[in-house]
Amino acid sequence: MQYGICNLSIVPLRNEPTDTSELVSQILYGEIFKVLEQRKKWSKIRLAFDNYEGWIDNKQYLQISESEYKKLNSEVPILSIDLVEFIEDKNKALFPIPIGVTLNGLNLLNHKYDGNSIKSINSKSNIVKTAFLYLNSPYLWGGKTPFGIDCSGFSQMVYKLNGYELLRDASQQATQGEALSFIEESEPGDLAFFDNTEGVIIHVGIIMKDNYIIHAHGKVRIDRLDHSGIYNMDTNTHTHKLRVIKKII
Repeated sequence: MQYGICNLSIVPLRNEPTDTSELVSQILYGEIFKVLEQRKKWSKIRLAFDNYEGWIDNKQYLQISESEYKKLNSEVPILSIDLVEFIEDKNKALFPIPIGVTLNGLNLLNHKYDGNSIKSINSKSNIVKTAFLYLNSPYLWGGKTPFGIDCSGFSQMVYKLNGYELLRDASQQATQGEALSFIEESEPGDLAFFDNTEGVIIHVGIIMKDNYIIHAHGKVRIDRLDHSGIYNMDTNTHTHKLRVIKKII
């Protein structure tokens, strides 16, 4: 088994080993993973954080040893909390990183970082505050940053920045936590899930107080939440059908 670490800002994780394949997620700086299969130009990997799998360009990561992988994987994550900051490499060149990157591998990569970071678990009351950092971020299928993010990437990153682990896709996240029977039982920071006509969960958002929800739909935006689903206040229509509310924390 081989192991790797992302040593660049944001790296695409693709469904197939080609640059034109679907973007299924992104690997942010400092994330570590197992290499499941290696070809001449591409590697199939499994991320340590959420076990998500996909293909990554061999030029866009650094191989590390099993002992280095295990050490980093056993540590409490140290995460950047500035929307944009910079990493300095050994040649004193700078490159930008987005909020939520993992900084535990700085010494291994011989990089420096002097921005703000967090290492602790925050209270549930901080979830919505963190979510507001992504407000107006454009929707991007597979995205995980303020420069482009999808609905489940949004909820995963917000929870991650507060010390909690969510799986990657909305349908996977819906398997976590405790189901609530009514919206009235929910608290700010709980997750609402929405399904399509086939009953497949396809969307997730973070509940706010007073029956509002913040979610990624076109952009990270705030809409109303009722028993039917999400009510878009710009178009005056329901855009998503409510399936279940989950209390994760």
